[in-house]
Amino acid sequence: MFSLQLSLLQVFFLMVPERILSQPSPSPSGAMPTHSDLGPRTQGGTLQSSEVPGISTVGPTVVTSSTPGNKTADLFPVLPICVCDLTPGACDINCCCDSDCYLLHPRTVFSFCLPGSVRSASWVCVDNSLIFRSNSPFPSRVFMDSNGIKQFCVHVNNSRLNYLQKLQKVNATNFQALATEFGGESFTSTSQTQSPPPFYRAGDPIVTYFPKWSVISLLRQPAGVGAGGLCAKSNPAGFLESKSTTCARFFKNLADSCTLDPALDAASYYNFTVLKVPRGMSDLQNMEFQVPVTPVSQAGSPVLAGNTCQNVVSQVIYEIETNGTFGIQKVSVSFGQTNLTVEPGTSLQQDFIIHFRAFQQSTAASLTGSRSGNPGYIVGKPLLVLTGDIRHSMTLLQSQGDGTCSFKRHEVQFGVNAISGCKLRLKRVDCSHLQQEIYQALHGSPRPEHIAIFGNADPAQKGEWTEILSRNYSVSAMHCTSCCVPVSLEIQILWAYIGLQSNPQAHVSGARFLYQFQSIQDSQPETEVPLKTVVTFVDITQKPEPPRGQPRMDWKYPFDFFFPFKMAFSRGEGSQKGSIFAIIILCLLLLGVLNLETE
Repeated sequence: MFSLQLSLLQVFFLMVPERILSQPSPSPSGAMPTHSDLGPRTQGGTLQSSEVPGISTVGPTVVTSSTPGNKTADLFPVLPICVCDLTPGACDINCCCDSDCYLLHPRTVFSFCLPGSVRSASWVCVDNSLIFRSNSPFPSRVFMDSNGIKQFCVHVNNSRLNYLQKLQKVNATNFQALATEFGGESFTSTSQTQSPPPFYRAGDPIVTYFPKWSVISLLRQPAGVGAGGLCAKSNPAGFLESKSTTCARFFKNLADSCTLDPALDAASYYNFTVLKVPRGMSDLQNMEFQVPVTPVSQAGSPVLAGNTCQNVVSQVIYEIETNGTFGIQKVSVSFGQTNLTVEPGTSLQQDFIIHFRAFQQSTAASLTGSRSGNPGYIVGKPLLVLTGDIRHSMTLLQSQGDGTCSFKRHEVQFGVNAISGCKLRLKRVDCSHLQQEIYQALHGSPRPEHIAIFGNADPAQKGEWTEILSRNYSVSAMHCTSCCVPVSLEIQILWAYIGLQSNPQAHVSGARFLYQFQSIQDSQPETEVPLKTVVTFVDITQKPEPPRGQPRMDWKYPFDFFFPFKMAFSRGEGSQKGSIFAIIILCLLLLGVLNLETE
């Protein structure tokens, strides 16, 4: 009777439909057959394992034996087409359906079978403890899942994955509908082109138009790239982004580049028009959308005169007036020009400045300069200084491509420590003139006298500025034998946060110039002095004491707390024996109080 119930249980599991018995995944993942499970077993409560050669599993990861268990299986399972047979008359590696391989058992030679070279297989698995005997005519195995639990799996005779997908008929009627439903964006889409935006947004590139060649381009602001700061002319200017860039150009043959390189010619910076709004690209013939670039003063073209290239552009300044969504209303440009000597390895440093201001805003209002904070300084903003009544930014030395000092200087940014250096070449003059020129090179011209306490300091309010202290090393201490000149300037800035801790404001507490001197020979016809400038910011913020925590309990006992115990001890020796229990309780109470205080 017992064996009959087991047989019925077995038949039940084998006859339950696939969708009810379990959910066969296309791959029994993590299933690993044990060595004891791969071989055939006897009928006495063991599994009988068999395998059809050339059948792959789509589902749990299955490890099959190298030798087939069923000798009567077809050597090459019937497939509609061998998709991996790419080489006619030759065996394709790991293509188990390639008849040119002439392999009885491809798995014994190939490490794996390529997808599509064998029939797909699905496995239906249940817990191995539920199966006592298998009479299934289908191949079956016991696998070990990732949790170490044995699973009894039956191979489905014909997986639905072997069914062919019917081809859809495509004709002129449904071609566009299918392409729209299943297709994506095309590289050469001609159905719809995105129209330009109606107006510029902050940061958008500014569109330009060259009427002579009917070419649309962008307003460029060359910027320096790499260690040498070479000019990258493809850098676009952003709408409403007022900024300046500096870059260097090197010439192998300046005699040819003098008149042929457009970067040196002022005319190449205004021989185009600027579109008021981007939608002007849709109607380039309408001059209402175009704004000409007007030069402030006449700039000559480069001319090669003997050994000198004259009228070379060294600075370009664009002034652009905007009117909200109505776009750009006016564009003007001014130039700085210089002369270059024609010699091998000649270099040129160029500055490009773009400044935006509101339409019809006064020039005086636009030249007042922006704040570096309101009121406290913002890290990275220029450090403001004052010379007389003129407000400007503190600067550091800047070198050219050959290491010599440039007349352009680095802007000191608040909170950013920096160091810079260069070589200053001086002609033979007396010592006092040398010192004066080097002082001017170190701290710039004009020399800063006061420094702004806050980022919104007003030059008219002297109380908002603090004097810059100066300290020189003693000349006698340097044991100078000839001319002593400053070769290093360290700018020390003391600053701190004040105000609410939730919104602290940075302010400058003080500043100092610290010079270092060196002895040089002033009798030489030309002197080259290495100079160095350093700026350091020191945070001297005194943070307030943190708020007090929660009040702690101050345990105090009444003055007569120990009175009962004293009375118990005073009754005599017999009563003392009876008070031991009371003493123990007192000790426990004291220990509890101490634990509360330590917590």
